[in-house]
Amino acid sequence: MKHCVRSSTAGPAALAAHGPARRAAWRAPHAVRAAVFAGLIVAAALANALVGAATAWAEAATADSTAAPALVPPAAESAATADPAGSAAPDPARTAAHPASVQNPGLHSTRKVRLTGGAHNVVRSGPGGAYSIAGVYNDKAVFPVIAKSGDWYNIRLSDTETGWVHSSLCREFDDLSDLEFRPNPKLYSRTGSFILSGHAGGYAFDRKSNSLVLGGGIGYYVFDRLQVEGGLGWTHVHRPAEIVESLFGLSLEAEDFHMLFYHLNATWELMPGRQMVPYVSAGVGSAIMRGESEPSFNFGGGTTLYLSKRSAMRWEVRDYRFSTGSADARRPNNNIEFTLGSLLLF
Repeated sequence: MKHCVRSSTAGPAALAAHGPARRAAWRAPHAVRAAVFAGLIVAAALANALVGAATAWAEAATADSTAAPALVPPAAESAATADPAGSAAPDPARTAAHPASVQNPGLHSTRKVRLTGGAHNVVRSGPGGAYSIAGVYNDKAVFPVIAKSGDWYNIRLSDTETGWVHSSLCREFDDLSDLEFRPNPKLYSRTGSFILSGHAGGYAFDRKSNSLVLGGGIGYYVFDRLQVEGGLGWTHVHRPAEIVESLFGLSLEAEDFHMLFYHLNATWELMPGRQMVPYVSAGVGSAIMRGESEPSFNFGGGTTLYLSKRSAMRWEVRDYRFSTGSADARRPNNNIEFTLGSLLLF
């Protein structure tokens, strides 16, 4: 117990005596770390400064090389010499020579030269007579112009070869072939074409009897959106016996007859000239059944898919409406037709 008491009483004095030494020992490694960290920061700043200086030197060298007036494209040269003072007023002579490029800056032509020096036009490897001969070409040969240096044109001989020709051996011109109007291949005019059609499908007589329908027609494109068509159809109506109420009471009646109908329709195409053309249609006609002819009208719509310029497929739905019965007991009929057919244009 006395040893423990001495230890406890001597502890504060010992800690007080050794405190500065321990704090100095603890601070030494941290000072070294701080010095290392500061050195890394300084090294990074120096490296960044060196990289910035190198980049600025490279950009200055590139600007000097591009500013050299060794080769000037013909378009840039003509633009620079047209108005050296930077005036906003257009040159009337240049406007007359190049009206398309001045009025519509979106149109770009290709500058070319046509050889005019006779049967043997010498093309050299550089802009001067001291350069070696790159080739000899016949009269009226045409080459694209890459650049111009003085009286020499740098021309493209092939995909991998270029050469230089003197202005006395050629004539410069603008190639406007790329500005030629080319119609959209997806659009096709069918105006003036005749249409021969055939179809088959289902026919719902008065929306109660479903039967097969067959038909066909011939039409004509008045213009791209409008066509007229005359058609003929046949179906066999068979309705099972059902209870029918009349003035004389209730009766059990069944229907089984053939029906022939013809019509004259006008069709309006919503997206003309394309491969897939939706349309709406309406017309008038007549339905012949049971020895009687009933006037009718119809309307509907569908889609035509052109497989080629001369052949197509068509599917449509059409509603035929007419009245049947005696004069004092007329009954309206609402008949729906669904068909799939083929077309031949000629």
